[in-house]
Amino acid sequence: MSTTELAWFKSSYSGSQGDSCIEVAVTEQAVRIRDSKDVSRPHFAVGRDGWTEFVTFVAEA
Repeated sequence: MSTTELAWFKSSYSGSQGDSCIEVAVTEQAVRIRDSKDVSRPHFAVGRDGWTEFVTFVAEA
């Protein structure tokens, strides 16, 4: 699946100014993350379990 076929969305916590945002695309195998200011740069992916652990950790911090 190419990055143009993915359904990218910004975090609901992103500011309205459009700066310092990330975009996320969820697939069956992974959660993909990219810089919304430069979508031509490579994105990275983490497994769904790893993403869940990360989000849980951040929510508890």
